[in-house]
This record gives sequence, C-alpha cells and structure tokens, in this order.
Amino acid sequence: MDAEISGRFVETMRSWLVSLPFDLKILYEASTDENLSRETRELMIGAIIYTISPSDLISDRDNFASYADDCLLLRVALKHGLDDDDDEDKEFFRSRFSEFFDTLDEELATSRAAMGELHDWLAGKVAVLPKRTHKNKSVKQYFESDELQEELYEDGLEFRTEYPISEDDIADRFKKPSSIIDLLQRAKNDEDLKAGK
Repeated sequence: MDAEISGRFVETMRSWLVSLPFDLKILYEASTDENLSRETRELMIGAIIYTISPSDLISDRDNFASYADDCLLLRVALKHGLDDDDDEDKEFFRSRFSEFFDTLDEELATSRAAMGELHDWLAGKVAVLPKRTHKNKSVKQYFESDELQEELYEDGLEFRTEYPISEDDIADRFKKPSSIIDLLQRAKNDEDLKAGK
C-alpha cells in the first residue's frame, strides 16, 4: 500500500472510530423515521444491533481495532439503505445529516483502496444485517414493538456511554493501517476456515 493511501486510510478510520457513538444516532433516527420504507428501517435496526453487540466479527472490545468493522458496516448500511436520489424521503433524510453523507462516498473509496477484498467482504455482510438478533429478539420484533425499540435505544445509550475511544487516545495508538487490516484479515481467515474454504 502506498504512503498516500495509507495516510488517508488512517486519517479516515481515526475519524470513524471517534465519531462512532454519534454516527450510531443516525442509524437510530433512520430506524424510527416513518417516512422511510420498512425494508430500510429494518436494515438500520440490523446495523444498530451489529454495532452495539459485543459478539460481532471481532469481539475483543479492549482493542480499538475491534470497532473498525462496526464503523464500516454502519456506513455501508446507511449508503445502501438511503442512496436513492429518486426517493424524496431518503433524499430529505440525507439532507438532515449532510455533513455525514457528503463525504461518505469518498471515505468508502479510501477504505476500499486500502483494504481491497477485506472491504468488499465486510460490505457484503450488509445483506444479512436484517437477520441479526439481539437478546433473542429478531429485527422484525424490534421493528414491530415500541417497547423493544425503547430497549434497543437504551442499549445504544449504554454502548455510547461505555465507548472507550477518544480522539487523543486513538491518535497515540493508531498510526498504521496494519493495526486494523491484520485483525480483520484474521477474522476473515477464521470465518473461511469454519466455512471450509
């Protein structure tokens, strides 16, 4: 990986890691926006569950790199679910969070340039987000119950409160792409091994 791509990736991923608790709020907003389709809202609920769950691809929550997959999948889910200029409701939602969406394509391109097939492997998991479960409840159950949505919101608040990464912390600890890429590669290798690939 050349130095320019490496530097852009580290800068991009640092900003993603720092902003993850705030970006999670966008998922919650989309999941409860009645102007959006059920399909879109269920995708957002699946992305919330993935982000706040300690049992995702990388379960070592003491390592900042373990949140990299959450950062990427959150963005791919939002792009996938809301990227339709012919849909006025989606366009309006994106305009509410223009600071996030205006740079999204460029940031995802940086991730793809640095991570290659690992980026595509992770992005491919967006399709199964609506099949995730949380506390033995399905995405459909969360969608259909105001009470469960409130519980999911409370779980998100707990995640944001306990989130261990700050800007100063990450600047000291994350200086090269391999800190994240190697961990994701190990997760992919483990998955491939279990699948008999």
